Amino acid sequence: MDFDALFNEQLDALRAEGNYRVFADLERYRGAFPKAANHAGGAERDVTVWCSNDYLCMGQHPAVLQAMHDALEKSGAGAGGTRNISGTNHHHVMLERELSDLHGKEDALLFTSGYVSNWASLSTLGSRLPNAVILSDALNHASMIEGIRHAKCARKIWKHNDVEDLRRQLEACDPDATKIIAFESVYSMDGDIAPIKEICDVADEFGAMTYLDEVHAVGMYGPRGGGVAEREGLMDRITLIEGTLGKAFGVMGGYITGSAALVDFIRSFSSGFIFTTALPPAVAAGALASIKHLKVSRMERARQKQQVTKLRAKLDAIGIPHLPNPSHIVPVMVKDPVKCKMISDTLLDQFGIYVQPINYPTVPKGTERLRFTPGPGHTDADIDALVEALHTLWAQCALNRAVA
Repeated sequence: MDFDALFNEQLDALRAEGNYRVFADLERYRGAFPKAANHAGGAERDVTVWCSNDYLCMGQHPAVLQAMHDALEKSGAGAGGTRNISGTNHHHVMLERELSDLHGKEDALLFTSGYVSNWASLSTLGSRLPNAVILSDALNHASMIEGIRHAKCARKIWKHNDVEDLRRQLEACDPDATKIIAFESVYSMDGDIAPIKEICDVADEFGAMTYLDEVHAVGMYGPRGGGVAEREGLMDRITLIEGTLGKAFGVMGGYITGSAALVDFIRSFSSGFIFTTALPPAVAAGALASIKHLKVSRMERARQKQQVTKLRAKLDAIGIPHLPNPSHIVPVMVKDPVKCKMISDTLLDQFGIYVQPINYPTVPKGTERLRFTPGPGHTDADIDALVEALHTLWAQCALNRAVA
């Protein structure tokens, strides 16, 4: 059998739909992000990155880089294996203490990524808790969906951010079931924010556990960067808070926080933790430095919010449609996969602007978009250059403008 022919048949179909992904070869400049080098066709040129999840440019912060250098010199490159076999590096212990403090919880547990922390934790909770049912927001991330599938327990999907639908779903559950409400704070594609207090109220009414994914919020919201739940004074009402070190904290890794018993339960039963090589000590040290800095510094968050406001205002001034939301994510709506990819390619090739097209299956068909994430490193000149480029391409592609 010609297996490559089978592979290429489906790849060709993906290309025809305009949903085939092409990765840009980028090399970030230390201390100069969002500027980067784009390697293409044997040449190199400078570009401005507009879609990074390193929301606060902490991946370039001197304190983070120094902490990683120091840990590398002291402890070497790798962790040596899983924590169960090779032992827990002291950098892991210090980082978990910092994370539990950040979220006001008794304990924390590190994973190799936010995807793994969601997949491992939800699958463990759903598979091991008695008569479990997971109630999942309709727009939850793929990592949460995968964890729920792997749990092989009962599951219900409630309408996105619709607390009344959640209530109806809970009322239909077995009263003796172990109910787990899984949702996010900031949803990464639309940039909207969950009604956390109202969800907690319903959870309390039905005796349900609350599982909150704060990956797009940690570092970004709250007086110390603890996320939306911290900003709204609700961290104590959440059973489990999950987050990432790979976005606003600028490094990599995922984690959960909660009671000592909950964290020990996941540590003891989750295959996604038990059988995975631990984060390198230098990565843990960098994350630790980033969290400590953002607990006391508000400059990065203030500058980031300022640049988001400027970009939205300039887009409004020329009628470029973007989803209104209260977060840091600016989704510019194209609503056509081929044109979305074409605009992305042209921005990179002709204007030196890198933004990845967001097409199906990341978002539903007909809602294709360019997802911009202004950061503290983007200058006013960067914003002006982006808006002017979009103004030109919107006319060339004959796309509809927003009506003021």
